[in-house]
Amino acid sequence: MRFALLGSGSEGNALVVQSGNSTVLLDCGFSLSETVARLARFNLVPEHLSGIVVTHEHGDHISGVAKLARKFSIPVWLTHGTLRAQSAAFTGLQFNEINTHIAFAIGDVQVQPYPVPHDAAEPVQFVFGDGARRLGVLTDAGHVTPHIEATLSGCDALVLECNHDAAMLAGGAYPYHLKQRVGGRFGHLNNEDAAALLGRLDNSRLQHIVAAHLSQKNNLQELAVRALSGALGCGEDWIAVATQEQGLEWREIG
Repeated sequence: MRFALLGSGSEGNALVVQSGNSTVLLDCGFSLSETVARLARFNLVPEHLSGIVVTHEHGDHISGVAKLARKFSIPVWLTHGTLRAQSAAFTGLQFNEINTHIAFAIGDVQVQPYPVPHDAAEPVQFVFGDGARRLGVLTDAGHVTPHIEATLSGCDALVLECNHDAAMLAGGAYPYHLKQRVGGRFGHLNNEDAAALLGRLDNSRLQHIVAAHLSQKNNLQELAVRALSGALGCGEDWIAVATQEQGLEWREIG
């Protein structure tokens, strides 16, 4: 099993995971042409995609999903709340409503959704697997719940939101209401939140840790890396960072 990120941040998000003969796209917050171009960096074309799974309806995660699915006849999996929030965009598409606690499969990729606290209609995140290995993804969560912690414990790879540095957000140029939203209990995880979660997980199987969804205005890569490496007690060079422009290259889960 392997994974890569096409891009990660407030201007667009997409992650691809492969197992066996199946390739699944998680979210698509890019235009159709940009998505095709970014897939090509990883030697992929849209026709390779077995399905698209969606976390929630915010534009940086969903804006390209319907266009991509419609043009290339790709099935989509999303929650009822997310579908309700985007019902017009998905009219006529092949979609599957998911239960936030019930696992399903897209070909050779096993998919376990789990609910997260975020200011969206029915947001979820996912753990992907192949029966032996697990990739946990957590972004767009305002705080960590016991269920999140239990779901992500024991993963072989983690993509973990480090959206902002709390001091940079507090002292930055965002208006007060936006600071409250981003830093609130239904906003985004900061570096310290992510590190605290990581420190509580069973990381005995962990092969890859990726800092993701970094704010371009309220965070620095070195701060996110320092926080996560401190939680793991590892060298900073072991922490990968997914960027907005380049994403993250393929990572094999052995």
